[in-house]
Amino acid sequence: MISIIIPTFNEAVNLPLLLEAIAGPGVPREILVIDGGSSDGTAEIAIRAGVVCLGSAPGRGRQLVAGAAAAGGDILLFLHADSRFPAGGLERIEEILAASPDIVGGNFALTFDGGDGFSRWLNGFYGWLRRRGIYYGDSGIFVRRAVYDAIGGLRPIALMEDYDFARRLEAAGPTCCIDDPALVTSARRFAGRRPVAIVLGWMVIHALYYLGISPDRLARLYNSQRRPRERRGTAS
Repeated sequence: MISIIIPTFNEAVNLPLLLEAIAGPGVPREILVIDGGSSDGTAEIAIRAGVVCLGSAPGRGRQLVAGAAAAGGDILLFLHADSRFPAGGLERIEEILAASPDIVGGNFALTFDGGDGFSRWLNGFYGWLRRRGIYYGDSGIFVRRAVYDAIGGLRPIALMEDYDFARRLEAAGPTCCIDDPALVTSARRFAGRRPVAIVLGWMVIHALYYLGISPDRLARLYNSQRRPRERRGTAS
C-alpha cells in the first residue's frame, strides 16, 4: 500500500484538486493530510473528502514527520498540496519498486506551471539538478517504508528537510526519477520576485546550510526573501 502524505497550511483552493487526482481505484492507498493550523477550511475539506486528517504544529518538516509516523503503507509518498499529480503516477511507483527491489525510492520529473520564461528555465534547471542526485519535496519524493526507517526518516527541521532527506536517501541505494508521467507544481512562490534574486537567494541558503547555519535561522532568511512586499506593508 502507498501512504500519501500531504502537509497543508491554508490550502483550501489547491487541496481539492490534488485529492481528486489521487483518489480512485487501482493501487491500494491511504491519504493523510497533516494540517498545520489552517484558518481557511483546509482541514474541513480533507475530512469531507474522507481522508485521514491530522493536526500538527506548523512547519512542513514537523508535519511530514507526523504523517510518516501515522502512515501504514509499505511505500511513502510525500506531496505538496499545490502539486498536480499525474494520472498513472501511483501505478508507476508500484511498478518500478516491484520490478527493481534494489531501488530504495525516488521522485518525479518536475514541471512548473508558470508558462513564462523563468518557469521554463526552472524545468531544465531542476532536471540538471536531478541528474546530480539533487531534488526537493515539490517533486513528489517516494521511499520504501523500511528504507525510510533505516535512514532515520525525515527530520522536523524548519527548512531544508526535503534536501536533507534526499541526500540520505541517495546514500542509501539506487533511486529513480519518473520522467513519464511528470509531476506539475505551482510557480506561485516566484510571483512578484526577480529571477536573479530567486537564484541568488537559493545559492545563499544552500551555502549557509553547508556552513552549518541552523535551519531556524535559514527559515527566517528564506521567508524574508519570499515576502519582500510584506516588509513594505503591502500584500504578497
